[in-house]
Amino acid sequence: MLAVAPSLPVLLVCDHASRRIPESLQGLGVAEKDLRSHVAWDIGAAAVTRLLSRTLRVPAVLAGYSRLVVDCNRRLDSSTAFPETSDGVVIPGNLGLDKTERQCRAEALYWPYHHAVRDQLAALESLAVAPALVAVHSFTPVFAASARPWHIGVLWDKDPRIAVPLLDSLQESTEYHVGNNEPYSGKHPHDFTIDYHAEAGGLPNISLEIRQDLIDTDAGAEKWVNILAEALLPILSDQELYSHWSGTL
Repeated sequence: MLAVAPSLPVLLVCDHASRRIPESLQGLGVAEKDLRSHVAWDIGAAAVTRLLSRTLRVPAVLAGYSRLVVDCNRRLDSSTAFPETSDGVVIPGNLGLDKTERQCRAEALYWPYHHAVRDQLAALESLAVAPALVAVHSFTPVFAASARPWHIGVLWDKDPRIAVPLLDSLQESTEYHVGNNEPYSGKHPHDFTIDYHAEAGGLPNISLEIRQDLIDTDAGAEKWVNILAEALLPILSDQELYSHWSGTL
């Protein structure tokens, strides 16, 4: 968790910030090269989240373990919460997991993360009745042998208050290929963290997906933080944003 004296009632979250696996799980039986790849984490997302937190002066909560151990952006009853394969890579340590092991991982890693998100949002209620939640993710340039042309994707469902002006701002530049709910969808039931913490309570929200080859270096991460900060700051500085979504503007 990155704690700052917030300048805005905004919380950043990063569900797939780490490739760390508890020593007791012995790497889940996955080769080291795969643990360093997009299979285990969102490459560059943690760096972007930390830099964006400092730039906007808002707090951030980052998951501390690999999504291969338990995926914090999934319902626990989802078949992908404890993935047995990922982009063609078998995860031996997740094959045949019983209920007790799933529950143990959830109690140790999954719920502490979500409780931290909940607590930070509650703390931000001192600044606004409906704080905003911004999730930061990254995606691999090639998935399942298909190239992905987008530089960044803006994922959202029903609430357009951040998504629409952000899309408008990013699409002003012909330099960037911007995806609207691409390469993933923000529509329910996707994007669990946003659904669980923001949409359920009508909080303003957005999920960002940045292509990993653009942010896998310090320079790349800094460039995209500057792009995002410039686009987001006017939107997040509007105090009228921080109300519960009623389905109308």
